[in-house]
Amino acid sequence: MADDEIKLSDREFDRIRERIYKDAGISLGDAKRVLVASRLNKIVRAKGLDSFDAYVDFLDRGASREDRQVFINALTTNLTRFYREDHHFDHLVQYVGQLMARPNPLKANGKPRLRIWSAGCSTGQEPYTIAMALMGKYPQLKNWDFRILGTDVDTQVVETAARGVYSVNDLEGLSDKQAAMFERPTADTIRVPDHLRRLMTFKPLNLMGKWPVKGPFDAIFCRNVTIYFDKATQTRIFERFAALLNEGSYLYIGHSESMKAEELGFCLEGKTIYRRLAVQQTGMQQRMSA
Repeated sequence: MADDEIKLSDREFDRIRERIYKDAGISLGDAKRVLVASRLNKIVRAKGLDSFDAYVDFLDRGASREDRQVFINALTTNLTRFYREDHHFDHLVQYVGQLMARPNPLKANGKPRLRIWSAGCSTGQEPYTIAMALMGKYPQLKNWDFRILGTDVDTQVVETAARGVYSVNDLEGLSDKQAAMFERPTADTIRVPDHLRRLMTFKPLNLMGKWPVKGPFDAIFCRNVTIYFDKATQTRIFERFAALLNEGSYLYIGHSESMKAEELGFCLEGKTIYRRLAVQQTGMQQRMSA
C-alpha cells in the first residue's frame, strides 16, 4: 500500500459491503478487500476526506445521485470481449433461424419482430456480437423490426458501448471473417458500423431497481453478472427475466452461473442455456403475484 493511501479497517469494509449490496445487489467477499481499498482510495481523497468512514457517511447523508453512481461504478467489474462463450451465439443463430421460419411471426410496426436484451452489457462487446452474428447469417433481418437493448449499472461503460469504438487489440482471437465486420478509422482503433449500431439502444439500468423495459423478449443475455449477487438476489433476478420472456425463448447466463430451472419456469437446454417454459401457475409465479 502506498504511503498516501487511506487504510481500510474491518468495520469500514463492512460498511462499504452493506452499502454496495443495498445499492446494486453486489455481494463482496473478504477476498475483495484489497480491490475495494484500491478502487475507492482515489475517490475518497478527491473528496478531501480522511477515512472510508467519512466517505460512507457522505454517501449516506449528502451525496448527489452522481456521487452515488461513481461509488457503484468503482465497484463493478467489467470483463468482456467479442464472441465470449461463442457457443451461446451459435445457439442464438440457430434459434433465430427457427423463429424466422415460422409462418406467423410476432409483428411490430407491420414487420416481423425480434427483441434481445443484453443485461449487463458492459462496454458493448456482447450486444454488438449478437448483432454481428445474426446479421452476418441473416441479412434479411434488415427487413424486420429487430432491436437489441443493452443495459448496465455502470454508466461509464454504457457510454463506451454507445460509441462503438474499440482498440484494435479487441480483434485478438477473432476469425478473419469476424474481424472484417469492423471499420478501421485509425491504425489503432476499430468501430462498429452504423448499420449495426442502429439496432442498439443503450441505457443505464440497475437490476435492483425498476426495469423500464418493454417485453416480451425473444432472448436475454445476462452472463457473468449474477455471480456478484447472493442466491436470494439471483433468484429474484431470474424470476423477473422469466416474466419478460416469450414462451420458448431463451436466457443465456455465464459459464460459472446456474439456477434451479424448473422452479423458475425454465428448462436447461444446453451449457448455461435455459428455455422459457409454457406459462403456468407455478410456485414461482405465485411468489411474483403475492
